[in-house]
Formats: sequence, structure tokens, C-alpha cells
Amino acid sequence: MSWLPCEFIDEHVFLNNEGHTETQLIHREAILQFGQKGDGPVNPNTITFLQTGSRLDLRRYLQGAFSEQLDCQIRRYSTQGIHVRWPVQEHDEYNNWFICTVKHIRELFTVISFLRHPTDQSASGKQDYLSWSVIADRELLTTTVAMIIKSTTPSVKVRLGVTQSLHCQFALDHKVPNFLVEWHWQYRGEKVKLFSHTSRSGQTHGKGVKIKSLANGDASYTLPFAKMTSEGTYSCSVSVNPLFASLDISLHIEESPRVSLNVGPTLLLQEGQDQRVACEAEGYYPLDVEIIWYEEETASKSQRVGAPLPKVLQNVLLSSHRHNQDNTYALSAFFYLKASLMLSGKQFTCKVSHQSLRVPIKKSFTLTVEGGELPRYCSTMRFHTMAVEEYSWQLLMLVFFSPQSQAAGFFQLLLVSFV
Repeated sequence: MSWLPCEFIDEHVFLNNEGHTETQLIHREAILQFGQKGDGPVNPNTITFLQTGSRLDLRRYLQGAFSEQLDCQIRRYSTQGIHVRWPVQEHDEYNNWFICTVKHIRELFTVISFLRHPTDQSASGKQDYLSWSVIADRELLTTTVAMIIKSTTPSVKVRLGVTQSLHCQFALDHKVPNFLVEWHWQYRGEKVKLFSHTSRSGQTHGKGVKIKSLANGDASYTLPFAKMTSEGTYSCSVSVNPLFASLDISLHIEESPRVSLNVGPTLLLQEGQDQRVACEAEGYYPLDVEIIWYEEETASKSQRVGAPLPKVLQNVLLSSHRHNQDNTYALSAFFYLKASLMLSGKQFTCKVSHQSLRVPIKKSFTLTVEGGELPRYCSTMRFHTMAVEEYSWQLLMLVFFSPQSQAAGFFQLLLVSFV
């Protein structure tokens, strides 16, 4: 990578008529170019920040990502009017500072770097943002990277009870005897300091960071046991006078639902029988979950082409969300099934979708319906038919076996021969 398109957010700071400080943000196109001192701009029609060689090379921290995968933003950095000689600068030079933030669009990492632009303009003794020099539209500013702070976990999702490492590393262009590393947690207006270490005094407060690793620039924080109260924004900050950088890491708790049905994989019902069928999603977080019931023919599942689409059930009712003791949630989706021979052999499926799931969870059962008793009018007709048949037979026997009947003898001989 030889250059990276960036947005330069310039600032025009001034005092209004009431004596209050106001800031006007000006969005300008810029390029972060990698090269050597004296190189010309790759695009002479825009602002160029030329990063020249030093102990730190920003490209090493971009993990081989392509420019189209990165979002780059450059801003001015105020030292609040304080001039501190940077250890690698010349004795007769001063510094203008810029802060460059590069984020991967898929949240794989965030890198913050401080660009030092040497100048012969001494500090005015007042707030530097009131006397910032104007940067022309085609200006080239030669810079070096003075400090870098990076995290490969800018946004993490963790389950309850899991140990999670929040990555934070820093590096400087010189050996630094004095630095301050701090971790803070913030959620809904509440802010708590978790850890701090001052290298000069060796004082440490809190835990979660390995002190020996700090010497190598590893300031990662270990969350030992994720709880619901662990959710929030974690800030890793590194201070090396006059520079201060802070990286925010968002931590979200996610628990996948456990899904179950109140019936087995096969449900046997008599025709006309009613059955309440429920699908239970239990122990999920955060709140939003989707439950859908649908029916389909079991034969169509093996049919690849021309298979009818599953039919979504419209008579499904949802319970209210239930709050569990561990602050996870539960929800039921149920319907009343009226067994009929037409539904026999169909498969009913409950599909549960949640942001913690890569694919939805599905639970199914197959319905088998057996024929019940004959309808009442059919039983009545059958009784009358049997009665008529019995009466007709008795009448026939009376006629033929009567002594006055001439055929009586013949039929009696016939019956005897059959016996």
C-alpha cells in the first residue's frame, strides 16, 4: 500500500461575540501517502500527509488490509498550548500534531496514530487551536508517526460466564520511561476506572492487565467472568506527554435461545381432537427474537424442484416476554391444532431467529391423525338397515315354512341338504 484516501476534518476555532469558543468543522479530501522525505504527492490536487520513515510504520499495523476495506480520518491534535520537546526532534524545531484514525469496515481493528509535523513556528503560549496555521487545498505536509495505539477487538460479543480478553497495544518512536495506561468502563452515564499504571512511579491500581506485558506495549485487559453488568464501553487510554490517545471497545452480551416443543417428534391424535402446541425460546439475550410456525408436506422436503413453499401459520399466539433471574428472556409461540385426516402426515416446524445465531434454530413434529367413531347419523342409518334386513328375513321364513305353503317341503329339504 503506497497511499490511503482519507477525510481531513479541519477545525476553525474562534471566539464569538459573547466571548465563548466555537468550533466549525470543515470536511476536506486528503491522502495519507507512505514514502520518503522529498517525495512528490501522488495526487497534487488534494492535501497530502506524507508519512516518512521512522521507527514506526503505520502500514505494519493494518494487517495487510486493502485501502477499500479501511476508513481513514485525520484531525488536528491540540496540546492545549503546552510545548513539550519530543525526544526525536531537532533542538530548534517545534511540532504541529495530527491524529489519524484508521478503522476496518468489518470492525477487525482500529488504529490511532499521531503524526508529527515539524515546524519552526514556536508555541504562542496560548491555546494552540486559536492560532493553527491554515492548510492549503494542495499542500503537502511531511510527517512521521510518533505514537500508535491499536485494538483488534473494537467490538466484541461474549456469552455469560466467559473469560474475554480486550486487546490494546501501543508503540512509540523512542524508548519511553514515562507513560500512563488506564482502563475505564462506561455504561448509561456511569463510568468506573478499572485499572491504571504509571511507569515512572510504578504505581498500579486495579487489576486485569499484566504489568510485565506493559514494557512490550501490551495493555490488554482480561475480563475474568462476563456478567450482564459487564456490558458497556471499555476505554484503553495511553498518555505520553503531550499526547493522549483513547480507544473505545464495545462489549455486548449475547446468549443464544434454547428451543423446545411441548410435543414429541411425532404427534398422534384422533380425528376431531384439539391439541395446544407450543414452541418455547428460553434463556436468550438481548430481547429481540422472532418465532415463526409453518406447515409443509413431508414428501416435499425431499423434492428439490417444484416443491410447494411452506405455509406460515396465521393463528399463532405469543406470550409476553418473561424475565429470568439471570436477566435473560423467554418467549412462547403457540397455536391450537384441530386434528383432521387432511392434516395427517404434515410436518409442523417452529423456526427461531436471534442475533446470536448464525442460522435459525428449527424444531419440528409430524402429525398423524386416526379416524374416530362414525358420525351419529351414520350409526342411526346402519341400525335401521339392520332392522329392515332382520324383519325381511323373518317374513321370508314365515312364508316358506308355513304348513300351507306348497314350497315349504322343497325349502325344508334344501336346508337339510345344506346342513
